[in-house]
Amino acid sequence: MSRAKPTNGLRSVSARGAALALMLGLAASTAQAQSAGGTEAKPYDDRLMRLSEVLGAVHYLRELCGANDGQIWRDRMNELMTAEGTSSLRKARLTRSFNQGYRSYSRTYAACSPSAQTAISRFLAEASQLTDGLLKVP
Repeated sequence: MSRAKPTNGLRSVSARGAALALMLGLAASTAQAQSAGGTEAKPYDDRLMRLSEVLGAVHYLRELCGANDGQIWRDRMNELMTAEGTSSLRKARLTRSFNQGYRSYSRTYAACSPSAQTAISRFLAEASQLTDGLLKVP
């Protein structure tokens, strides 16, 4: 399987991706502070699981498109799990969501394409919205 080199469109996404990675780190820190003592189910779980799935998809697609991000998206997921994985069950649910996003797009895209790059942009925008919403959770 050959991988296409990144295009100018992908490079412009890199700056936004770096900003999103910073936001995710902040969200994870905030979530950790908010979940210091609580019950298993949280009112924001649906958004958190979707964010995990999006991170998995972005991790696969950016690697496929040669973004050279290394493990940044997996690292952000680990930060999220550290903050929100208050039990084995929660960690398993977060991991399952991440892996589902990764696997879904690995079955859809075997090479970087304009469609894959569009998906990356859309996922980064969605992750930004989800992160903003999670930061506002009381």
